[in-house]
Amino acid sequence: MSLSLLWVLLPLAAVAWGQYGDYGYPYQQYHDYSDDGWVNLNRQGFSYQCPHGQVVVAVRSIFSKKEGSDRQWNYACMPTSHSLGEPTECWWEEINRAGMEWYQTCSNNGLVAGFQSRYFESVLDREWQFYCCRYSKRCPYSCWMTTDYPGHYGEDMDMISYDYDYYMRGATTTFSAVQRDRQWKFIMCRMTDYDCEFANV
Repeated sequence: MSLSLLWVLLPLAAVAWGQYGDYGYPYQQYHDYSDDGWVNLNRQGFSYQCPHGQVVVAVRSIFSKKEGSDRQWNYACMPTSHSLGEPTECWWEEINRAGMEWYQTCSNNGLVAGFQSRYFESVLDREWQFYCCRYSKRCPYSCWMTTDYPGHYGEDMDMISYDYDYYMRGATTTFSAVQRDRQWKFIMCRMTDYDCEFANV
């Protein structure tokens, strides 16, 4: 199945999930994007936030060696389940510096609801921040990491979360000083449907 077909089917799957999923709530508008809807130009900073009450479920990127070994980025968001309720607070996490490998999850048991990035010509890399939202006192559990995205440095990147019981909580990245590119593993977790007392799991 081609990746372009997957991008077409994702909104349909989201509608089915919203109508027939375990949560039984009406589907809200999927925050869609297309091939030409990149949130940045090469070597340009950007700030992206999902609409209120939604979280990131898909990440798409293309790499250009001739444009400063940089990437253009795009994201898709979906509403969280009603069992989580509304976000009680949102914030920008600490900056992950350019040219370094890093691991970060949203503090305060938050979920990823956006990305912010700035390009640095001196290292041909970007610094990154997550925009995180907390949902009451819900806690993550059954966490796991995706495979590498992209599969190899310099390749296009298409990450779609097909399991809507899991939410993105952060990522770990490796940086190639030779390729001047990153590979990402996204940290996905389920969230309790009850409040818990742990401030940061």
